[in-house]
Amino acid sequence: MSGMTFAELTPTAFAARAAKVYADRLAVVDREMHYSYAEFWDRAQRLAGLLADHGVRPGDRVAVIAPNTHVLLEAHHGVPLAGAVLVALNTRLAPAEVAYILGHCRARVVIVDASCRDLLDEALRHSMVQPIVVNCGQPHDEYESQLAGAARLAVTVTDERSLLSINYTSGTTGRPKGVMYHHRGAYLQALAMAYHARLDPSSRYLWTLPMFHTNGWCFPWAVTAAGAVHHCLRKVNPADIWHAIRHDGVTHFCAAPVVLGMLADDPAATAPVPHPVQVFVGGAPPRSALLARLRALGIEMRHLYGLTETFGPAVVCEWQPEWRDLPDERRTALVVRQGIANVVGEPLRVVDSAGKDVPADGATTGEIVLRGNNLMLGYYRDGEATATAVTADGWFRSGDIGVMHPDGYVELRDRAKDVIISGGENIASVEVENTLAEHPAVLDTAVVGAPHPNWGEVPVAYVTLRPDAAIGEAELVAFVRARIARFKAPHRVIFGELPRTSTGKIQKALLRQRAFGIVLE
Repeated sequence: MSGMTFAELTPTAFAARAAKVYADRLAVVDREMHYSYAEFWDRAQRLAGLLADHGVRPGDRVAVIAPNTHVLLEAHHGVPLAGAVLVALNTRLAPAEVAYILGHCRARVVIVDASCRDLLDEALRHSMVQPIVVNCGQPHDEYESQLAGAARLAVTVTDERSLLSINYTSGTTGRPKGVMYHHRGAYLQALAMAYHARLDPSSRYLWTLPMFHTNGWCFPWAVTAAGAVHHCLRKVNPADIWHAIRHDGVTHFCAAPVVLGMLADDPAATAPVPHPVQVFVGGAPPRSALLARLRALGIEMRHLYGLTETFGPAVVCEWQPEWRDLPDERRTALVVRQGIANVVGEPLRVVDSAGKDVPADGATTGEIVLRGNNLMLGYYRDGEATATAVTADGWFRSGDIGVMHPDGYVELRDRAKDVIISGGENIASVEVENTLAEHPAVLDTAVVGAPHPNWGEVPVAYVTLRPDAAIGEAELVAFVRARIARFKAPHRVIFGELPRTSTGKIQKALLRQRAFGIVLE
């Protein structure tokens, strides 16, 4: 029809709408700071004006180094309102990594929390760029003073596929890559998260997931779209999470399995929560014992899967109503699968080396590939890596090995690089890890391949025991052999803390390096 016009999709539209629909409703809680959606929208526009006062123009990159505070939350709205590109940096990076990212993205402005100022100062001593720095927090809260004096600004988005943010990967295999997000993808992914989490104005979302990690899985915009409350949390502490649930009415949060384990083991985990709580879990699926413990406490878990390149969770293990009536063991087997494409994604595929779909039999393995609106534009200033990651017909290669079940649900079996090939047989490290984790003494574990003179490579397990637990290597190996094929059992078990990246992922690449020096006969 002639004369019809359509607005470009952008996640900043959610804050604009919330300011009208939920104007007086509580939007943000950050320690002693509480403000409404009308005030939230005002602050976001003033942040855009503040950036313009510092010379930021559409397309410029604005970095933020801060924990989960109202400042980082406001940046997810205010930076794009200035037409600029948000670069939220991991606060646990080393100074050299921060310096590299600031130089790679050519940041014009850096907003930094007082707790991260030393990190930034060290990074700037080695950086190829010297951006304008805006301090927030005590003792010199330039952010608040400049915000109060700034004019409101909201740049109109003219292309929904334009650059919204750059999210840098953890760089475990080399230099961090800058994953480019677009306005359209963030808008739709936010709607998907709001839908799958069942968020509404009565919801209270606790910021346990770092907002710097894939833009907090787009929840900075999803919670706002629902008119729910953002509860900021600077640091993950089990006691603080329990307090937020029991005393502040928190209904939703996201967590890695290790955080859920900490919650279940915390002294505050004494009785069921006073209201339903939904937790989204990313990473390795929780163990059955942990699921049962959480269920007894009134916390329902939903498993997610995704990558930085897919705006976070592209896959959701959506519970079917009839699953609730199944025996615990059968239900657990279903809910720990990765699941189906979220509501804005295209159906998932699992393909063989020729790019053909594998049978949906729950047994034949292949690589998980994804496509849809929630797929990155590419890697910033790295066309070669972009071309390698995406097939000719636009499917993103996850590098993850999985199976397709007859009901259309995908289950992850391993990272392609983590599959151990021993005597011509493929061993999924995840299977061995899951078996080890069934032992009550095991808190955490990672399994990698170590060179072997006869078999090529064999599994070696790195294990962290629970406090006060004691078990020997031979006993743990025997435990595994009693449950899965003997050739899959680890040839060595090494006890101690597991090395992790700045985003909390186990550094399997480092463990493989260590395992390379192990002499096996």
